[in-house]
Amino acid sequence: MLDVGALRRVLELEEKKAYGDTAVIGGLDRFLRNWSSKAIVSDPALARRLGKLGLNSPDYASLIVAERRAWVNKVLGSLDGLKAGNAGKPPPFPKPQVKRAKPKPPVAVSPASASLAASITSIHGINVATAAKFKKLGVETVRDLLYFFPNRHLDYSQRKTVSQLEVGREETIIANVWEVRLKQFGVHQKNTEAVVGDETGNIRIVWFNNPYVARALKTNDRIVVSGRVGEFKHAPVFESPEWEPADEEGDLIHTGRLVPVYPLTAGLYPRQVRKLLKEVVSRYAPAVEENLPFSIRQRRSLLELPEAIAQAHYPDNVGLKDRARVRLAFDELLLLQLGVLGRKRDWQGGRGNAFEIREETLKEFLGSLPFKLTVAQHRVLGEIIGDLKKAQPMSRLLQGDVGSGKTVVALAVMLVAVASGYQAAFMAPTEILAEQHFRTINRLLGGGEDGGDYRRTLRGFGGRPVELACLLGDVRQAKKRELQGGIGRGELDIIVGTHALIQKGVTFDRLGLVVVDEQHRFGVEQRLALKQKGNSPHMLAMTATPIPRTLALTLYGDLDLSVIGEMPPGRQVIKTKWLGSDQRPQAYGFIRRQVQAGHQAFIICPLILESEAVAAKAAVAEYQRLRREVFPDLELGLLHGRMKAAEKDLVMRRFRDGELNLLVSTAVVEVGIDVPNATVMMVESADRFGLSQLHQFRGRVGRGAAQSYCILIAESPSEIGQKRLDIIERVNDGFVLAEEDLKLRGPGEFFGTRQSGLPDLRMAHLSDVALLEMARSEAQAIFKEDAGLAKPEHRQLAVELARVWQHRDTELS
Repeated sequence: MLDVGALRRVLELEEKKAYGDTAVIGGLDRFLRNWSSKAIVSDPALARRLGKLGLNSPDYASLIVAERRAWVNKVLGSLDGLKAGNAGKPPPFPKPQVKRAKPKPPVAVSPASASLAASITSIHGINVATAAKFKKLGVETVRDLLYFFPNRHLDYSQRKTVSQLEVGREETIIANVWEVRLKQFGVHQKNTEAVVGDETGNIRIVWFNNPYVARALKTNDRIVVSGRVGEFKHAPVFESPEWEPADEEGDLIHTGRLVPVYPLTAGLYPRQVRKLLKEVVSRYAPAVEENLPFSIRQRRSLLELPEAIAQAHYPDNVGLKDRARVRLAFDELLLLQLGVLGRKRDWQGGRGNAFEIREETLKEFLGSLPFKLTVAQHRVLGEIIGDLKKAQPMSRLLQGDVGSGKTVVALAVMLVAVASGYQAAFMAPTEILAEQHFRTINRLLGGGEDGGDYRRTLRGFGGRPVELACLLGDVRQAKKRELQGGIGRGELDIIVGTHALIQKGVTFDRLGLVVVDEQHRFGVEQRLALKQKGNSPHMLAMTATPIPRTLALTLYGDLDLSVIGEMPPGRQVIKTKWLGSDQRPQAYGFIRRQVQAGHQAFIICPLILESEAVAAKAAVAEYQRLRREVFPDLELGLLHGRMKAAEKDLVMRRFRDGELNLLVSTAVVEVGIDVPNATVMMVESADRFGLSQLHQFRGRVGRGAAQSYCILIAESPSEIGQKRLDIIERVNDGFVLAEEDLKLRGPGEFFGTRQSGLPDLRMAHLSDVALLEMARSEAQAIFKEDAGLAKPEHRQLAVELARVWQHRDTELS
């Protein structure tokens, strides 16, 4: 009598594995055909009855997940009937058809999705120590593990015979073990050697320093082997390949398929992580609730979410791997776009203040400047003025390269606000930058080079003076209370500051305009807190980091975009050169000559303190070494992020005033610090920085009339590191560099900071313009139809949107 139990076990395993056609090697279709052939021989009558179920000529692989689920459930139901003695009258059941039916909304599956929020320690095999290692990789919950996608896949799916193997290629065979032994090499190394073969020949395998394999393998075992084929004494040999038993009813993990390559950290190993992820995905992927409406999935031909997650980890083929990436990337971009659209709605919610634009006041200020605005500056100023005339609060990003003249445009707009009877707040990310902006505004309004006190009465336009103030966190309490009182009474017109502007003690009388410098360094909550200080004020965000348009539309979809794409006349080109570490003495000699000529220099290090884990220069140790061994006769200063604000300000003032010849610093000088007498920027371990960040460093020099230079030192750069250094050596256009930086590093590292205020992108490539535009189009349609995501078909999407953005804002606030 034919054993129907084997068929049942395979179908139940397929059900457990989320209908991914992974229950057996070679797929369910091949298994069913083999099983039906055996049934015909052993029990023809039963075979004919089962043939009515479509088992003898299946086409399971062509079905979508919902169809597979229905097919498997009906077959299992039919088998229950056979078990009960009704085999003679099996329920009618058509075989799967090649023609695709329209996908149907998925049936709810268990375990409950609530288990996805559980700690990974709830998973069998993950103890507290292992969980700590995963935490280093950003994995803490079961959901995190499901979204812990591999970096890439090794293609071990193409099976060969032994006689077809090619030296130097990644190959896969199924073979019998003829011989296995443990071989001692030296005192400590034990290698496992085996001879395996198939009907076409034999091949030797060596697992170096791995005695475990010798204990695991036995003669006559049948195994799958995948790895690179080497050559030894003119004969092919597998060297430390992956292997696992060839079990027709099992499921391959390490061989014979597209094998995932996961990110690792110390104490986590490839086979361990692959095995764990296979079990987690099989068990929990079906519990992930679908968040996309059925209409979008159908219109865009997207996989269902549980299937996409499973195929992203262990794809059946390259086509499904690509479709899984598209689905998951689409989700990321759609949630991102919905989030930034929500930001814009939140900012522009409620009625704002329409400014009364006094053209004569604007012309008077522009005429007082010692230079003329560029065509690009005039254009963006017009775009901003157009927004200020409307009652709807402005939400605009002003983007321009280092030295393109953003600050003077911002000042012109703030004067428009003051002339309309409103206050303007200018928020910078650091106290050094805030004070620098205060000094610049003070100078442009006729206050001279010295900013003097933190409150100044300056020349106004249109018949009234301008009251300027600077509010910093380390200002003495008495002075801070005085400034806060002046802000609250409306006595101060333009207030420059840091996060101190959004503290509880600060109340504005009539805040009409907020200018945020280097806005990607502020979290969402900080920007909204500043908004709440006024009655839906206009907001102008600025950044000196050139951002490719595709990335800008994604990162700042909540902001209208203005770009200053040209530099003021006479802006010099900084000469850039990257050198090996052996050329460092020549660089020091060049710096010394520049100092002797009356100039100053920056020396940048990527670390504050030395680290055994990172081979890079540290600012503190380098400062001490340079002062002691290289420049003992010069005045050196040290600047880094762990110093107190007052200490940093003192160092910067001394450098700006010429009391220091050299400033050894970390990346804290990346943005905005202006020292016209500095002519050399030397960056240690330059290959550890991105192109955009290196360009920002380079922008710290060349602010005066003297020719300036950027020297990049790299010890042993990687291939990508060399590409970055080659590019920045020959390219000075920040926008071109930003495009290249995005290609080389991706959006996650683009800013050198996680303060972008956006969810992490694991699968999406922002260079994929077509997918980005598809996601934007769907997001805009959803937002237009149901901005609150209140409709039933958007309910799960709303849950996921809240989860993703709440997690991000929690990190940043």
